Amino acid sequence: MPPPTIRPARTDEYDAIARVWMNSWVSTGLAEASNFLLAQLRARLPHELERGWSLYVADDGGVLAAMLALHLPKKYLDQLFVAPEYQGRSLGRTLLAFTRQHLPDEIELRCVRENDKAWRWYEREGFMFEEEKVEPMTGYVMKYYRWKNEETA
Repeated sequence: MPPPTIRPARTDEYDAIARVWMNSWVSTGLAEASNFLLAQLRARLPHELERGWSLYVADDGGVLAAMLALHLPKKYLDQLFVAPEYQGRSLGRTLLAFTRQHLPDEIELRCVRENDKAWRWYEREGFMFEEEKVEPMTGYVMKYYRWKNEETA
């Protein structure tokens, strides 16, 4: 069975993307699934695209397995969420490799401090912790990370 294909997202997929995003976020144990959360995430997609996101999906034969949002001018990996049923299959690593193709020299990101599975994974993948700050919109303490390509540094 071939791995999912990473490709640009389509506007007709925003509902499915928001569902992948919500289900993955809920799988961290930091939130509960709700129609309200789903609607918030769905509404955020076009807004963030207007602000510079490049939005990609991992397409597994018509089923969305993951979503990836990059802000290329800022060298920022904004969102990487894998649907729970696809977690543990190295899809996150594949999406990170895709990100490094688009941002080969440097990548910044942040993740919620309580999402230790995520930040520990980023540290294993070579990201260096820089600081923690409270996100005023959500109240979450965010951990900020940076990866630099040692070959081009």
